[in-house]
Amino acid sequence: MAEATVAIVGAGPAGLRAAQVLAEAGLRPLLIDEGHRAGGQIYRRPPPGAERPAADLYGFEAGRARALHDLAEALAPRIDYRPGTMVWGIAPREPAGFDLDCLGPAGHGRIAADRLVLATGAMDRTLPFPGWTLPGVFTLGAAQIALKAQGMAIGRRVALVGAGPLLPLVAHQYAKAGATVVAVLDVTPLGAKVRAAPRLAAVPATLAKGVWYTLACALRGMPVRSGVRALAVEGDHQVEALTFEDASGRRHRVACDAVGASFGLRSEAQAADLAGCRFVFEPLTRQWQPVRSGQGHSSHPQVYLAGDGSGIGGADVAELQGERAALALLADLGRPRDTSREARLDRRLARQAGFRAALEAAYPYPHHLVDRIGDDEIVCRCEGITAGALRRAATEREAREMNRLKALTRAGMGRCQGRVCGHAAAEILARRLGVPVEAVGRLRGQAPIKPIPLREPA
Repeated sequence: MAEATVAIVGAGPAGLRAAQVLAEAGLRPLLIDEGHRAGGQIYRRPPPGAERPAADLYGFEAGRARALHDLAEALAPRIDYRPGTMVWGIAPREPAGFDLDCLGPAGHGRIAADRLVLATGAMDRTLPFPGWTLPGVFTLGAAQIALKAQGMAIGRRVALVGAGPLLPLVAHQYAKAGATVVAVLDVTPLGAKVRAAPRLAAVPATLAKGVWYTLACALRGMPVRSGVRALAVEGDHQVEALTFEDASGRRHRVACDAVGASFGLRSEAQAADLAGCRFVFEPLTRQWQPVRSGQGHSSHPQVYLAGDGSGIGGADVAELQGERAALALLADLGRPRDTSREARLDRRLARQAGFRAALEAAYPYPHHLVDRIGDDEIVCRCEGITAGALRRAATEREAREMNRLKALTRAGMGRCQGRVCGHAAAEILARRLGVPVEAVGRLRGQAPIKPIPLREPA
């Protein structure tokens, strides 16, 4: 009987660990990587010839990053690695299996797989605010990519805004690289972090790193503030300044030429949607996520999930989930089980789940920013749709659900397929209707899930 063809989508911590487990079991998995070098976003590697010391790029995580990069090199003879290849469509085959539509170095192609491990990662969660479409405004993730991949800062005088633990990390990385960070603005209250501290101490090493990054920013003289409100970027054709209101209501203005702003992370789950996985709303993170068991099973018997693409957990959790999902896949193929190894992973994942819940409590969702989105603010940049147009569709055209809103306004029909604007649009629609955000549903996944050039024959 022929061995099952297993395709792993994503070569970050989760995908690499899954590939390792499968290769050790004698399978030759297909590892599809949108990047050109394995490591994912968190351990993104510079292009050949532009390398920098790992300690400069990854800080405390340098050892882990080197280990995963070395693992990728060691796995090369035992896996089918496809770098620079984007999966933009997935179609279930009858009676079983999948066809993956891909765009790689040789152009468009189709890959057949019997089973999938989806380790698709996460992206920044964005919310509109005045000036956010000006040239020079980036997400925090984009600011990291510029630094890690090209050794470049997004500006000479940079203001950073966030609602999560990524904020102090990026600020530290930018300061260490020599950039001038003129403001580090946390839109969540300091009190939430203090209240969550005892629960965060369940994973003391991770807590200590977060505290260290925050203190390092303060010791470098960066203006670090919590509870920030009323953000606005000023400038005619490019960023000139950032204004904000502090926790006590005082207005401030800082001159800058670039802004990095993100408000947490959201799972990149479109591939799971196309593969036929069932979704559930996660109140803690206010987003729809594919159903995932503790062992890595999705609702589809041939699809396994690992890493931030099925729920935000961070790099450490992603590695554990990648290993656990691969073990579940092997068990489903009838391979002998290592129950002690499975139990050890389950215990570690359970511990990390408690820490993650505390972390979300420490950085609560910034409702106040959604409430301040003006009618003239662009929400869907691809189609030029304003918040006012979305609100009018709700009240005048009876849009009660996200896909109806999309049909009436074109919000989410552009190049990003709602990956950037979908979250904010759902929050705006729910508020206008006076219902919980889960009541308006989610945008259905559509291929291509990421932009592809039309000149290429699909």
